Order: sequence, then structure tokens, then C-alpha cells
Amino acid sequence: MSKPLGFEKPLGMRDILPDVLEKQRWLEHQVKACMKQWGYREIGTPTLEYYDTVGGASATLDHKLFKLLDSEGKTVVLRPDMTAPIARVASSLLKEDPLPLRLMYTANVFRAQKNEAGRNAEFPQLGIECVGSSSVDADAEAIALAVSVLKEAGVPVFKIAVGHIGFLEGLLEEIIEEKEDREKLKEFLYHRDYVGFRHYAKGLALPEGNEARLYELLRLRGGKELLERAEAITVNGQARKAVNNLRELWEALEAYQVEEYVLLDLNLLRSLDYYTGILFEGYAANQGFSICAGGRYDSLMAQFGRPCPATGFAVQMDSLLEAVNYQPVQANKFLILYHANQRTEALARARALRTEEKAVVITQRKEEWAQTDFSQYTEVIDLTGEEAI
Repeated sequence: MSKPLGFEKPLGMRDILPDVLEKQRWLEHQVKACMKQWGYREIGTPTLEYYDTVGGASATLDHKLFKLLDSEGKTVVLRPDMTAPIARVASSLLKEDPLPLRLMYTANVFRAQKNEAGRNAEFPQLGIECVGSSSVDADAEAIALAVSVLKEAGVPVFKIAVGHIGFLEGLLEEIIEEKEDREKLKEFLYHRDYVGFRHYAKGLALPEGNEARLYELLRLRGGKELLERAEAITVNGQARKAVNNLRELWEALEAYQVEEYVLLDLNLLRSLDYYTGILFEGYAANQGFSICAGGRYDSLMAQFGRPCPATGFAVQMDSLLEAVNYQPVQANKFLILYHANQRTEALARARALRTEEKAVVITQRKEEWAQTDFSQYTEVIDLTGEEAI
């Protein structure tokens, strides 16, 4: 194995240059301020977590976890998300706090990538978790807050796609007897392989009516009007209950006045076995990847000894950076040039300007400055009295 070159970085890692980081920090400020206005409190958790606790509870697939051994021989992971760590904290340090808990975070998360994937293995997320409420109002709050966050960040055009895992699983159970076949169809939906879904469904040799119900599932995208169509292809039980849940959700979203940003998508599937109810993804115009995603995960907290419902979402900062056209405000920036015997005077001038919240760079005037682009400075103060720059 060859030694890496001095400028190389591990697979999936990247440097963030000043202009991009300035935009990222501005977006973080906008998003966090919005979340705080909704009553969420910021929390931080370690970068390293135990594999047997947080690693095993995460929705991230095992082969995408960064695993290490600590000094005691225990397997730890670089946190793949923030939901499982927050569930751990809510079940331990915050176990005496009354529910619901409203927590928010900003953190880098880590997921291993393959050589051909071309994706970042470390990336920043901002998000919220509402722990302890099973009401449809909590689901509506999460979606409405996601809308508010994207608007506050300056995303010009976006939609939030909303689905329900209970509808999907309930409908498949009504139509298909074998669990293996149901799981295979869910995999096609997870990968958005609708051609594969149709082909596999055709091979099941289902009664014509049931086959038509599966194909109708793929067409269930739109506004609240599709809920009647969804109800028409269900018999009863879990799928019908999910439709009623979505109807109540839509009423709540109308009360929030965000329904224009919401699209129902009843074949949406984000994880094969993690979400337990309403789930959603946000997409900006002309982007192939989701800009935010979340949903209800009522089974997670029990893994940490505090069974209770929960919902939340995360904003993908990398996608948000691409979606927002941010023009930084050019702050006043001064350059003070001096000779060695003028250092005290130069420092005094710099202090005075900085008390006025000006940015100041000071340096001795040297020959190499003749080749410098001074357009970045609001004013150049040359104490040397030499030829103007």
C-alpha cells in the first residue's frame, strides 16, 4: 500500500474554504434562530459513541458505520446521526425532565462511503427531536417547522413530501401473504425502483384486483384529494388507520398555513425498519437529493430504557448550501501599513477601528505588497507616507 501524498485526505473527507464556511455559518445562524423561536433547546453529544448502544440503535446501515476500538477493547463508532445519541441522553441525563422534550442540534455526522460513491463521509446536520408526544400535532409541528426553517434559510422553491409507513405496510399485508415478498417490494420503493416494483409485482401472479391496488399505490402523490383514493384501495386495519392519521395531519397543516408546501407521497419510504408512522422529505427545486428528512420513530426510545413516542427531522447542510443563493455582506475591512518604528501608532489606530467593529489587518510595508490585490479592503491606511498604492 502506497503512502498517501501530503495533500491527500481520507476517502470522503474534505476541506471547507473560507467563502463556503462563511455561508455555512450564516445558514446555521438562520436555522438555529428559527428552531429556538419554536421552543427548542440546543444539545451536544460526543463524536464517539459505543457501537452496542448508539451504533446498534441508529437507522444507518451497519456497513456505513465508522468503527474503532478504544483503549479498553470496546467497539466505538463515529456518530452516524444525532437521533440515537439524543435518545440516549433523553433516557439518562434528562430522564427526570417532563415530556415532551424539545431538543435541537448542530453537529457533524459520519458515514463511510465507497470509492465510486463520490459523497462526503463527514457532513454537518442541523435538526430537532420532539420526544414524548404521540399526537398528530407533534407531527404537524415538525413538518411546519421544517417549512419555516427552509423559508428562513432562503430556499426559494421547495416541497415537503409526506408519507406514512403504516399505510404502506398495511396495504402490502392486505394484498401479499408472504413477508419475503412484502420486504422485496419495500426494497424497490426504498431505492425508488418503480420499474422493478412493477416487474416483481407482476411475477407474483396476484388476482387482477390486488395487482391494480399495488399499481395504484405508485400513483398516490398529490394533495389531500388523494386520501379518498388511498382509502378506496384499503380494506381496514392498519392502512385505513394511517389514512385517517394523514387526514388529521393535513387539517393541522392547514391550521399552520403550510399546506401549499406539502405533497402527499404514500409510497415514500426512507428506512426499511426505523420509522413507525408519518415520515417526510424536503426537496428544493432542481436538486436530486433531499434537503431535509425526518418522521416518527416511536420504537427507538425503548432501546434506551425510556419507552415513549418521538418525532424529528434533520437538515442536510450540504444540500442547503447548494439550494441557497447567499450573497455575503461586505464588512468594512481596513489595511494599515507601517514601518517598524511606527508599530505603536499602527496598533493604536487598529484598536480604535476595532472598537467600531471594523475588521483591521496591519502589516509592515514591504516590496512584495506591490503585487497584492487591495480591492478587498475598504480603505488602506499607509502610515509610511510612501507612494500611494
